[in-house]
Amino acid sequence: MTTSAELGLPAITVAPGGVATTTLTVRNDLDIVEAYTFEAVGDCAAWTTVEPARISLFPGTSETVTVRLAPPRSPSTRAGEFPLGIRVLPVERPDLVAVPEATVTVTPFHELRAALAPRRRRGWLRGRYRASVRNLGNAPTAVTFTPGQAGEDLRFAVAPEKLRLEPGESGEVRVQARTRKLIWFGKQATWPFEVTVGPEEGAEGKDAKAGKDARPEAEAAVVQKPVLEGEFVQLPIFPRWLLALLALLIALLLAWFALVRPAVRSSAKQAAEQAVAQQSATPAQPAGAPAGDNPSAPSAGNTPGGQAKPGAGKPSTGPGGQGGPGPGGLAVPGTGQQSSATIDVQTENGASTTGSYQVPHGKVFDITDLVVANFQGDQGVVTITAGNKTITTIALETFRNQDYHWVTPIQVPEDQAVTANVTCEVPGTPASGKQAPTCHELLNISGTLSDIRQGN
Repeated sequence: MTTSAELGLPAITVAPGGVATTTLTVRNDLDIVEAYTFEAVGDCAAWTTVEPARISLFPGTSETVTVRLAPPRSPSTRAGEFPLGIRVLPVERPDLVAVPEATVTVTPFHELRAALAPRRRRGWLRGRYRASVRNLGNAPTAVTFTPGQAGEDLRFAVAPEKLRLEPGESGEVRVQARTRKLIWFGKQATWPFEVTVGPEEGAEGKDAKAGKDARPEAEAAVVQKPVLEGEFVQLPIFPRWLLALLALLIALLLAWFALVRPAVRSSAKQAAEQAVAQQSATPAQPAGAPAGDNPSAPSAGNTPGGQAKPGAGKPSTGPGGQGGPGPGGLAVPGTGQQSSATIDVQTENGASTTGSYQVPHGKVFDITDLVVANFQGDQGVVTITAGNKTITTIALETFRNQDYHWVTPIQVPEDQAVTANVTCEVPGTPASGKQAPTCHELLNISGTLSDIRQGN
Protein backbone atom coordinates (compact mmCIF):
# COMPACT_ATOMS: atom_id res chain seq x y z
CA MET A 1 0.00 0.00 0.00
CA THR A 2 1.49 3.32 -1.04
CA THR A 3 0.91 6.70 -2.74
CA SER A 4 2.14 7.24 -6.28
CA ALA A 5 2.69 10.64 -7.98
CA GLU A 6 4.17 11.58 -11.36
CA LEU A 7 4.91 14.93 -13.09
CA GLY A 8 3.75 15.34 -16.67
CA LEU A 9 7.10 16.81 -17.93
CA PRO A 10 10.53 15.79 -16.69
CA ALA A 11 12.03 19.09 -17.98
CA ILE A 12 10.36 22.52 -18.06
CA THR A 13 11.61 25.80 -19.58
CA VAL A 14 10.25 29.13 -18.40
CA ALA A 15 11.14 32.78 -19.06
CA PRO A 16 11.24 35.34 -16.22
CA GLY A 17 8.03 37.30 -16.29
CA GLY A 18 6.27 34.44 -18.10
CA VAL A 19 4.30 31.35 -17.01
CA ALA A 20 4.90 27.62 -17.65
CA THR A 21 2.64 24.74 -16.55
CA THR A 22 2.79 21.00 -16.25
CA THR A 23 0.60 18.31 -14.67
CA LEU A 24 0.93 16.18 -11.57
CA THR A 25 -0.99 12.88 -11.39
CA VAL A 26 -1.66 11.40 -7.91
CA ARG A 27 -3.03 7.85 -7.36
CA ASN A 28 -4.41 6.46 -4.07
CA ASP A 29 -3.30 2.83 -3.73
CA LEU A 30 -4.46 2.62 -0.10
CA ASP A 31 -7.61 0.91 1.14
CA ILE A 32 -8.98 4.08 2.73
CA VAL A 33 -10.17 7.44 1.50
CA GLU A 34 -7.11 9.72 1.62
CA ALA A 35 -6.66 13.47 1.33
CA TYR A 36 -3.47 14.97 -0.15
CA THR A 37 -1.77 18.39 0.13
CA PHE A 38 1.10 19.67 -2.03
CA GLU A 39 4.31 21.55 -1.29
CA ALA A 40 6.94 22.77 -3.79
CA VAL A 41 10.57 22.28 -2.75
CA GLY A 42 13.87 23.41 -4.25
CA ASP A 43 15.17 26.67 -5.80
CA CYS A 44 11.92 27.15 -7.72
CA ALA A 45 9.62 26.81 -4.71
CA ALA A 46 9.13 30.58 -4.25
CA TRP A 47 7.33 30.96 -7.57
CA THR A 48 5.73 27.49 -7.99
CA THR A 49 2.11 26.73 -7.04
CA VAL A 50 -0.16 23.67 -7.32
CA GLU A 51 -3.85 24.04 -8.19
CA PRO A 52 -5.90 22.86 -6.42
CA ALA A 53 -3.84 22.83 -3.23
CA ARG A 54 -5.74 19.83 -1.70
CA ILE A 55 -7.57 16.80 -3.10
CA SER A 56 -9.33 13.68 -1.69
CA LEU A 57 -9.20 10.27 -3.40
CA PHE A 58 -11.13 7.06 -2.93
CA PRO A 59 -9.09 3.84 -2.83
CA GLY A 60 -7.78 2.87 -6.25
CA THR A 61 -8.56 6.23 -7.89
CA SER A 62 -6.31 9.02 -9.26
CA GLU A 63 -6.56 12.71 -10.08
CA THR A 64 -4.47 15.22 -12.05
CA VAL A 65 -3.60 18.72 -10.74
CA THR A 66 -1.83 21.65 -12.41
CA VAL A 67 1.67 22.81 -11.46
CA ARG A 68 2.17 26.49 -12.34
CA LEU A 69 5.62 28.13 -12.58
CA ALA A 70 5.75 31.99 -12.73
CA PRO A 71 9.27 33.34 -12.07
CA PRO A 72 9.40 37.17 -11.65
CA ARG A 73 11.42 39.29 -14.09
CA SER A 74 14.10 40.46 -11.68
CA PRO A 75 17.82 39.95 -10.98
CA SER A 76 16.90 37.57 -8.14
CA THR A 77 15.60 35.02 -10.66
CA ARG A 78 18.93 33.71 -11.91
CA ALA A 79 19.24 32.08 -15.29
CA GLY A 80 20.16 28.36 -15.44
CA GLU A 81 18.87 24.86 -14.63
CA PHE A 82 17.32 24.14 -11.23
CA PRO A 83 15.68 21.05 -9.66
CA LEU A 84 12.00 21.15 -8.75
CA GLY A 85 10.26 18.75 -6.40
CA ILE A 86 6.55 18.52 -5.49
CA ARG A 87 6.00 16.92 -2.09
CA VAL A 88 2.69 14.97 -2.00
CA LEU A 89 1.60 14.65 1.67
CA PRO A 90 -1.12 12.13 2.64
CA VAL A 91 -3.17 13.48 5.55
CA GLU A 92 -4.03 10.08 7.16
CA ARG A 93 -0.73 8.32 6.37
CA PRO A 94 1.96 11.10 6.36
CA ASP A 95 4.68 8.45 6.35
CA LEU A 96 3.75 7.54 2.77
CA VAL A 97 4.88 10.91 1.32
CA ALA A 98 5.93 11.01 -2.38
CA VAL A 99 8.23 13.59 -4.05
CA PRO A 100 8.26 13.53 -7.89
CA GLU A 101 11.01 15.71 -9.45
CA ALA A 102 11.68 17.66 -12.67
CA THR A 103 14.34 20.01 -14.05
CA VAL A 104 13.40 23.67 -14.62
CA THR A 105 15.43 25.82 -17.05
CA VAL A 106 15.14 29.61 -16.51
CA THR A 107 16.07 31.52 -19.66
CA PRO A 108 18.31 34.62 -19.42
CA PHE A 109 17.28 38.20 -20.18
CA HIS A 110 19.15 41.52 -20.37
CA GLU A 111 17.98 44.77 -18.84
CA LEU A 112 20.20 47.77 -18.06
CA ARG A 113 19.51 51.05 -16.30
CA ALA A 114 22.04 53.84 -16.91
CA ALA A 115 22.55 57.54 -16.18
CA LEU A 116 25.04 60.29 -17.14
CA ALA A 117 26.15 62.92 -14.60
CA PRO A 118 26.39 65.76 -15.06
CA ARG A 119 24.44 66.07 -18.27
CA ARG A 120 26.14 69.35 -19.24
CA ARG A 121 29.73 70.52 -18.81
CA ARG A 122 31.43 73.85 -19.58
CA GLY A 123 35.08 74.30 -20.40
CA TRP A 124 37.70 75.57 -22.82
CA LEU A 125 38.81 72.22 -24.27
CA ARG A 126 37.29 69.18 -22.52
CA GLY A 127 34.49 68.00 -20.26
CA ARG A 128 34.47 65.03 -17.88
CA TYR A 129 31.38 62.97 -17.06
CA ARG A 130 30.41 59.87 -15.03
CA ALA A 131 28.27 57.14 -16.62
CA SER A 132 26.67 54.72 -14.15
CA VAL A 133 24.86 51.47 -15.02
CA ARG A 134 23.01 48.73 -13.13
CA ASN A 135 22.40 45.18 -14.37
CA LEU A 136 18.69 44.46 -13.90
CA GLY A 137 18.93 41.21 -15.90
CA ASN A 138 19.26 37.70 -14.48
CA ALA A 139 22.64 36.76 -15.98
CA PRO A 140 26.19 38.18 -15.75
CA THR A 141 26.71 40.78 -18.46
CA ALA A 142 29.73 42.55 -19.94
CA VAL A 143 28.57 46.16 -20.51
CA THR A 144 30.17 48.48 -23.07
CA PHE A 145 29.84 52.27 -23.51
CA THR A 146 29.87 53.76 -27.02
CA PRO A 147 29.97 57.60 -27.22
CA GLY A 148 29.01 59.27 -30.47
CA GLN A 149 28.34 62.68 -32.02
CA ALA A 150 26.67 63.81 -35.22
CA GLY A 151 29.80 65.60 -36.50
CA GLU A 152 33.52 65.17 -35.90
CA ASP A 153 33.93 68.05 -33.48
CA LEU A 154 34.48 65.90 -30.38
CA ARG A 155 36.78 63.03 -29.47
CA PHE A 156 35.87 60.64 -26.67
CA ALA A 157 37.67 58.48 -24.14
CA VAL A 158 36.04 55.90 -21.81
CA ALA A 159 37.78 54.33 -18.80
CA PRO A 160 37.40 51.46 -18.18
CA GLU A 161 36.22 50.44 -21.62
CA LYS A 162 33.76 47.83 -20.30
CA LEU A 163 32.31 46.48 -17.04
CA ARG A 164 31.32 42.95 -16.07
CA LEU A 165 28.29 43.06 -13.79
CA GLU A 166 26.51 40.29 -11.91
CA PRO A 167 22.69 40.41 -11.70
CA GLY A 168 21.68 43.40 -9.56
CA GLU A 169 25.23 44.83 -9.51
CA SER A 170 26.08 48.47 -10.39
CA GLY A 171 29.19 50.05 -11.88
CA GLU A 172 30.55 53.39 -13.12
CA VAL A 173 32.94 54.57 -15.85
CA ARG A 174 34.52 57.94 -16.67
CA VAL A 175 33.69 59.55 -20.01
CA GLN A 176 35.73 62.44 -21.44
CA ALA A 177 34.63 64.63 -24.36
CA ARG A 178 37.39 66.76 -25.93
CA THR A 179 37.16 69.32 -28.73
CA ARG A 180 39.64 69.32 -31.60
CA LYS A 181 40.52 73.03 -31.32
CA LEU A 182 40.19 76.03 -29.00
CA ILE A 183 37.85 78.97 -29.48
CA TRP A 184 39.99 82.07 -28.96
CA PHE A 185 37.37 84.76 -29.58
CA GLY A 186 33.63 85.00 -30.14
CA LYS A 187 30.64 83.05 -28.91
CA GLN A 188 30.57 79.80 -26.97
CA ALA A 189 29.76 76.59 -28.87
CA THR A 190 27.44 73.79 -27.73
CA TRP A 191 28.23 70.19 -28.76
CA PRO A 192 25.50 67.57 -27.99
CA PHE A 193 26.49 63.89 -27.93
CA GLU A 194 25.14 60.45 -26.95
CA VAL A 195 26.52 57.47 -25.04
CA THR A 196 24.98 54.09 -25.94
CA VAL A 197 25.08 51.52 -23.13
CA GLY A 198 24.60 47.84 -23.96
CA PRO A 199 25.86 44.28 -23.56
CA GLU A 200 29.12 43.35 -25.22
CA GLU A 201 28.77 42.25 -28.85
CA GLY A 202 27.78 38.55 -29.02
CA ALA A 203 26.24 38.37 -25.54
CA GLU A 204 22.69 38.61 -26.91
CA GLY A 205 23.28 35.74 -29.35
CA LYS A 206 24.65 33.48 -26.64
CA ASP A 207 21.63 34.09 -24.41
CA ALA A 208 19.23 33.49 -27.28
CA LYS A 209 20.97 30.22 -28.08
CA ALA A 210 20.71 29.13 -24.42
CA GLY A 211 16.91 29.28 -24.59
CA LYS A 212 16.50 28.28 -28.23
CA ASP A 213 15.00 24.83 -27.73
CA ALA A 214 12.12 25.90 -25.50
CA ARG A 215 11.65 29.47 -26.71
CA PRO A 216 12.50 29.91 -30.40
CA GLU A 217 11.43 33.55 -30.35
CA ALA A 218 14.44 34.29 -28.13
CA GLU A 219 16.60 34.30 -31.25
CA ALA A 220 14.79 37.41 -32.47
CA ALA A 221 14.65 39.14 -29.09
CA VAL A 222 16.02 42.70 -29.20
CA VAL A 223 17.99 43.97 -26.20
CA GLN A 224 17.04 47.54 -25.31
CA LYS A 225 20.20 49.65 -25.06
CA PRO A 226 19.92 52.84 -22.98
CA VAL A 227 21.06 55.99 -24.81
CA LEU A 228 22.43 58.74 -22.53
CA GLU A 229 22.31 62.31 -23.80
CA GLY A 230 25.08 64.75 -22.85
CA GLU A 231 26.28 68.20 -23.81
CA PHE A 232 29.62 70.01 -23.80
CA VAL A 233 29.56 73.82 -23.85
CA GLN A 234 32.90 75.13 -25.13
CA LEU A 235 33.84 78.55 -23.79
CA PRO A 236 36.00 81.06 -25.70
CA ILE A 237 39.42 81.87 -24.23
CA PHE A 238 38.72 85.61 -24.50
CA PRO A 239 35.03 86.43 -23.95
CA ARG A 240 33.20 89.16 -25.82
CA TRP A 241 33.11 91.55 -22.86
CA LEU A 242 36.92 91.50 -22.74
CA LEU A 243 37.12 92.42 -26.42
CA ALA A 244 34.65 95.26 -25.80
CA LEU A 245 36.76 96.46 -22.86
CA LEU A 246 39.94 96.42 -24.98
CA ALA A 247 38.17 98.37 -27.73
CA LEU A 248 37.00 100.92 -25.15
CA LEU A 249 40.52 101.33 -23.74
CA ILE A 250 41.96 101.82 -27.23
CA ALA A 251 39.28 104.42 -28.00
CA LEU A 252 40.06 106.28 -24.75
CA LEU A 253 43.79 106.29 -25.55
CA LEU A 254 43.15 107.60 -29.05
CA ALA A 255 40.85 110.30 -27.65
CA TRP A 256 43.51 111.31 -25.11
CA PHE A 257 46.19 111.64 -27.77
CA ALA A 258 43.81 113.50 -30.07
CA LEU A 259 42.28 115.94 -27.55
CA VAL A 260 44.02 116.11 -24.17
CA ARG A 261 47.69 116.36 -25.20
CA PRO A 262 47.18 119.12 -27.79
CA ALA A 263 45.17 121.10 -25.22
CA VAL A 264 47.98 120.79 -22.67
CA ARG A 265 50.58 121.93 -25.20
CA SER A 266 48.38 124.87 -26.29
CA SER A 267 47.87 126.01 -22.69
CA ALA A 268 51.59 125.84 -21.95
CA LYS A 269 52.42 127.76 -25.11
CA GLN A 270 49.83 130.45 -24.32
CA ALA A 271 51.16 130.88 -20.77
CA ALA A 272 54.72 131.33 -22.10
CA GLU A 273 53.60 133.92 -24.65
CA GLN A 274 51.75 135.89 -21.96
CA ALA A 275 54.83 135.93 -19.72
CA VAL A 276 57.00 137.25 -22.59
CA ALA A 277 54.45 139.93 -23.45
CA GLN A 278 54.18 141.08 -19.83
CA GLN A 279 57.96 141.33 -19.49
CA SER A 280 58.30 143.37 -22.70
CA ALA A 281 55.53 145.77 -21.54
CA THR A 282 57.43 146.71 -18.32
CA PRO A 283 59.59 149.93 -18.79
CA ALA A 284 63.30 149.41 -18.71
CA GLN A 285 64.90 150.56 -15.42
CA PRO A 286 67.97 152.81 -15.64
CA ALA A 287 71.23 151.18 -14.81
CA GLY A 288 72.21 151.69 -11.19
CA ALA A 289 68.78 152.80 -10.04
CA PRO A 290 67.71 151.17 -6.82
CA ALA A 291 64.79 148.90 -6.86
CA GLY A 292 61.53 150.67 -6.10
CA ASP A 293 62.65 154.13 -7.45
CA ASN A 294 60.47 153.64 -10.50
CA PRO A 295 57.15 155.15 -9.53
CA SER A 296 55.38 153.53 -12.45
CA ALA A 297 56.23 150.01 -11.25
CA PRO A 298 53.89 149.15 -8.37
CA SER A 299 55.08 146.71 -5.77
CA ALA A 300 53.70 143.21 -5.86
CA GLY A 301 50.38 143.03 -4.13
CA ASN A 302 50.01 146.80 -3.67
CA THR A 303 48.04 149.41 -5.61
CA PRO A 304 49.67 152.62 -6.83
CA GLY A 305 48.21 154.28 -3.72
CA GLY A 306 50.21 151.99 -1.48
CA GLN A 307 47.23 150.12 0.06
CA ALA A 308 46.85 146.32 -0.05
CA LYS A 309 44.70 145.04 -2.90
CA PRO A 310 42.00 142.67 -1.68
CA GLY A 311 42.82 139.09 -2.51
CA ALA A 312 46.27 139.86 -3.84
CA GLY A 313 48.81 137.14 -3.35
CA LYS A 314 46.23 134.42 -2.51
CA PRO A 315 46.19 131.15 -4.51
CA SER A 316 43.32 130.57 -6.91
CA THR A 317 40.78 127.99 -5.76
CA GLY A 318 38.39 128.13 -8.67
CA PRO A 319 36.72 125.11 -10.23
CA GLY A 320 39.17 122.34 -11.01
CA GLY A 321 41.73 123.51 -8.50
CA GLN A 322 42.94 121.08 -5.84
CA GLY A 323 40.53 121.22 -2.92
CA GLY A 324 37.83 123.05 -4.84
CA PRO A 325 34.26 121.76 -4.76
CA GLY A 326 33.70 118.97 -7.25
CA PRO A 327 30.72 118.91 -9.55
CA GLY A 328 27.54 117.32 -8.17
CA GLY A 329 27.61 113.49 -7.94
CA LEU A 330 31.38 113.11 -8.53
CA ALA A 331 34.09 111.95 -6.16
CA VAL A 332 35.77 114.72 -4.18
CA PRO A 333 39.53 114.80 -4.97
CA GLY A 334 41.74 113.82 -2.09
CA THR A 335 39.02 111.91 -0.15
CA GLY A 336 39.66 108.44 -1.60
CA GLN A 337 40.75 105.69 0.81
CA GLN A 338 42.02 102.22 -0.07
CA SER A 339 39.30 99.71 0.74
CA SER A 340 38.58 96.01 0.25
CA ALA A 341 35.70 93.64 0.91
CA THR A 342 35.21 89.85 0.85
CA ILE A 343 32.05 88.13 -0.39
CA ASP A 344 31.60 84.60 1.02
CA VAL A 345 29.15 82.45 -1.02
CA GLN A 346 28.11 78.93 0.06
CA THR A 347 25.71 77.11 -2.26
CA GLU A 348 23.79 73.84 -1.92
CA ASN A 349 24.33 71.17 -4.58
CA GLY A 350 22.10 71.91 -7.57
CA ALA A 351 21.12 75.38 -6.32
CA SER A 352 22.14 79.01 -6.99
CA THR A 353 23.16 81.56 -4.34
CA THR A 354 24.10 85.24 -4.61
CA GLY A 355 26.46 87.09 -2.26
CA SER A 356 26.93 90.88 -2.43
CA TYR A 357 28.76 93.94 -1.12
CA GLN A 358 26.79 97.23 -1.27
CA VAL A 359 28.56 100.58 -1.71
CA PRO A 360 27.60 102.90 1.21
CA HIS A 361 25.41 105.93 0.60
CA GLY A 362 27.42 109.02 -0.28
CA LYS A 363 30.38 106.94 -1.51
CA VAL A 364 31.68 105.73 -4.84
CA PHE A 365 33.82 102.57 -5.15
CA ASP A 366 36.53 102.33 -7.86
CA ILE A 367 37.48 98.65 -8.30
CA THR A 368 41.10 98.00 -9.33
CA ASP A 369 41.65 94.39 -8.20
CA LEU A 370 39.44 91.28 -7.96
CA VAL A 371 40.36 87.78 -6.78
CA VAL A 372 38.06 84.71 -6.99
CA ALA A 373 38.94 81.66 -4.86
CA ASN A 374 37.57 78.16 -5.65
CA PHE A 375 39.67 76.38 -3.03
CA GLN A 376 37.53 73.18 -2.97
CA GLY A 377 37.66 72.61 -6.73
CA ASP A 378 33.85 72.89 -7.08
CA GLN A 379 32.07 72.45 -10.39
CA GLY A 380 29.53 74.95 -11.66
CA VAL A 381 29.39 78.60 -12.78
CA VAL A 382 30.10 81.94 -11.05
CA THR A 383 28.90 85.28 -12.49
CA ILE A 384 30.34 88.54 -11.08
CA THR A 385 28.57 91.87 -11.57
CA ALA A 386 29.39 95.44 -10.56
CA GLY A 387 26.25 97.59 -10.37
CA ASN A 388 24.35 96.88 -13.57
CA LYS A 389 27.41 95.59 -15.43
CA THR A 390 28.46 91.95 -15.74
CA ILE A 391 32.23 91.69 -15.16
CA THR A 392 32.74 88.01 -15.97
CA THR A 393 31.21 84.52 -16.02
CA ILE A 394 33.59 81.65 -15.17
CA ALA A 395 33.24 77.84 -15.10
CA LEU A 396 34.37 76.80 -11.60
CA GLU A 397 36.14 73.65 -12.79
CA THR A 398 38.56 75.74 -14.86
CA PHE A 399 40.36 77.38 -11.93
CA ARG A 400 41.21 77.30 -8.24
CA ASN A 401 42.28 80.97 -7.92
CA GLN A 402 41.56 83.65 -10.55
CA ASP A 403 42.61 87.31 -10.30
CA TYR A 404 41.83 90.44 -12.38
CA HIS A 405 43.48 93.86 -12.33
CA TRP A 406 42.40 97.08 -14.07
CA VAL A 407 44.41 100.23 -14.94
CA THR A 408 41.13 102.07 -15.50
CA PRO A 409 39.01 101.24 -12.40
CA ILE A 410 35.49 99.88 -12.65
CA GLN A 411 33.31 102.45 -10.86
CA VAL A 412 30.37 101.35 -8.72
CA PRO A 413 28.01 104.21 -7.68
CA GLU A 414 26.49 104.67 -4.23
CA ASP A 415 23.84 102.19 -3.01
CA GLN A 416 24.70 99.76 -5.84
CA ALA A 417 26.32 96.38 -5.21
CA VAL A 418 29.08 94.06 -6.35
CA THR A 419 27.55 90.55 -6.52
CA ALA A 420 28.77 86.99 -7.02
CA ASN A 421 26.13 84.50 -8.21
CA VAL A 422 27.21 80.83 -7.87
CA THR A 423 25.41 77.89 -9.50
CA CYS A 424 26.65 74.68 -7.82
CA GLU A 425 26.68 71.51 -9.96
CA VAL A 426 29.08 69.28 -7.99
CA PRO A 427 30.79 70.27 -4.69
CA GLY A 428 34.53 69.70 -4.77
CA THR A 429 36.99 67.98 -2.45
CA PRO A 430 39.05 70.26 -0.16
CA ALA A 431 42.47 69.44 1.32
CA SER A 432 40.84 67.21 3.95
CA GLY A 433 40.16 64.60 1.20
CA LYS A 434 36.42 64.37 1.97
CA GLN A 435 33.91 65.73 -0.55
CA ALA A 436 32.28 68.92 0.72
CA PRO A 437 28.47 69.02 1.14
CA THR A 438 28.22 72.47 -0.50
CA CYS A 439 30.07 74.66 -2.97
CA HIS A 440 32.12 77.41 -1.30
CA GLU A 441 33.60 80.43 -3.15
CA LEU A 442 35.29 83.63 -1.90
CA LEU A 443 35.40 86.92 -3.85
CA ASN A 444 37.80 89.66 -2.69
CA ILE A 445 37.42 93.12 -4.23
CA SER A 446 39.89 95.99 -3.69
CA GLY A 447 39.99 99.60 -4.77
CA THR A 448 39.33 103.17 -3.65
CA LEU A 449 36.27 104.29 -1.64
CA SER A 450 35.67 108.07 -2.12
CA ASP A 451 33.16 110.64 -0.86
CA ILE A 452 30.64 112.20 -3.25
CA ARG A 453 30.18 116.00 -3.47
CA GLN A 454 26.56 116.78 -4.08
CA GLY A 455 25.78 119.59 -6.56
CA ASN A 456 24.52 123.00 -5.33
